[in-house]
Amino acid sequence: MTAVLQIEIAYALSNIQVLKKITVPLGCTVEQALTISDILQQFPEIDLANNKLGIFGKFVRLDTQLHSNDRIEIYRPLIIDPKEIRRMRAKNSAHSDNR
Repeated sequence: MTAVLQIEIAYALSNIQVLKKITVPLGCTVEQALTISDILQQFPEIDLANNKLGIFGKFVRLDTQLHSNDRIEIYRPLIIDPKEIRRMRAKNSAHSDNR
């Protein structure tokens, strides 16, 4: 009997969140698990050359070996810099206080 691991793959868009539970062979890498999961076919916009990946919030590489109950997270590129959002909110808040 081949040893296997239970893992999860998480990916979120603005309107949908996907959490896939899959079984992978012992020694499986992040890249292999993503291939096995078919998430790359389900979401062709995922580009492993550009999207950052993590396991429980810690960045990892494609060749990272998985452990039991790991959750691979696929991060989307930011649409706008969080610092810019704060500047815009501060400006709008100051503008509305002057009315």
